[in-house]
Order: sequence, then structure tokens, then C-alpha cells
Amino acid sequence: MHSLRFTSETASNGVFERDFVVGEVPGVLWSPVSGRDHAPLVLMGHGGGLHKKTPALMARAHETVISHGFTVAAIDAPGHGDRPRTAEDEHIRAGFKEAMAAGDTERVGSLSVRYGVSLAERAVPEWQAILDALQALPEIGADAPIGYGGGITLGTGIGIPLTAVESRISAAIFGGGFVVYDALLEAARRITVPVQFLLPWDDEHVDRQSALGLFDAFASKEKTLHANPGDHRTIRWSGLDEHFLARHLSTSPA
Repeated sequence: MHSLRFTSETASNGVFERDFVVGEVPGVLWSPVSGRDHAPLVLMGHGGGLHKKTPALMARAHETVISHGFTVAAIDAPGHGDRPRTAEDEHIRAGFKEAMAAGDTERVGSLSVRYGVSLAERAVPEWQAILDALQALPEIGADAPIGYGGGITLGTGIGIPLTAVESRISAAIFGGGFVVYDALLEAARRITVPVQFLLPWDDEHVDRQSALGLFDAFASKEKTLHANPGDHRTIRWSGLDEHFLARHLSTSPA
């Protein structure tokens, strides 16, 4: 198992930010400047083509730290952010551009599935290694409740298979915004923890019924769907259960 090595640290507005590396995977850890040990830990995934420090992800992380006193971790997905792309990554990305330019929606969907499967197969064991390394830190430890707050698109494409196999995650936030495929549905059927699902109602790239089918597939006894009008890029969320993770992680048994 790779140990965690911190590479930089800063503090502002009550939030301590530390960049780290586990093996070859770069990540960032946000925590309260003055907070309790073994506070709940939230894993956050980023969207496709983005990285661990997008403004939206950092805003969510800071809000989680400041409002709830939690610790938040994010990493760059394979081929994203500070990580190099494989030859397969480059080939699929080139195919995306060609298919989008040609208006070939069938090929776009096929490539989306292929890329999503490839990224999840690589990212799930990485997240598990990251979680092992984080729990080895004395301020986190093995007793801290774990949640997943992936948002939409790639963060969910990785977060669903991760939550399906990772028993340490006790509540999760997922969302639509990507092509739903059979392996993702099968993973959703194995998830029983509380789920909050976010759905851009007017997403131009994803069939709404497939996203609703994904929500229906979760085996969780507690699951809620929040749909707001808006397309893939301009969705503005309102009416969300802002205390969803806090409520479930704060009451999780140590």
C-alpha cells in the first residue's frame, strides 16, 4: 500500500488545504483549521474533462468544511488534471471530437460508454487506496464516517461503482449528465446506502428516461431525486437537501 505524502499546504478563511500524492495519484485534502479529529470524511469527484480544483468543486468542499466541520478529499481522475492520458484516452477523445463534429450521436454514446467503463476500472481501486492512506492519518483514522459527494457526470460514473464495492461509504450524492450503461445499472442495484440523486431535466446529451432508470435501480431504502430545469452545462440547483450528508454521516456508527 502506498503511503500519503503531502506536497504543499495553505490556509484561508478557516479552511486548511493540503495537496498530496498517493503513489502516482495527486489529490487535495480540505479540513477545518481548528476542528475535531475523526470528523466525517467526504470524497468528492469532478466532472469529465475537469480536475480536482475546479471552482465549483472547491466551493462545495469549502462549504462542507465550514458548515459541518467535515474533511473533504478529491483526486484527479485518470487522464485528467495533473495526470497524463494513455494512448487509449487520446484515441477516444479524438473519436469524440470527430463524432460530435459529424453529429453522430450513436458513436458519441458508444464512445462515452467505453470511456466511462475504462475510467471507472482504473479509478475505483485508486480511490480505495486513497481511502486506505487517508484513514492512516491520525486526524482521520478508521472511525471517521465516509460519504461520497460526486455531483454529476464523471464524478457519478466513478462514484457509483466505487460505492457499490466500498462498504466504508455510508451515504452518497450522485447525478445524471452521462450515458447510462448496463454495468452502471448493475452497480446501482448493489447500492443500499442513502442516496441523493441530482438530475438536469433538460440535458441535451443524455436521455432523461435512462437517468430515471438509473435512479430507480438503486436498492437504497432511502433515496431522493432532485430535478431542476437546465441543460448539461447551465444547470442551477435549488431546493436540494443541503444537510443530506451531514445528517447521515453525523449519525453513522463509529
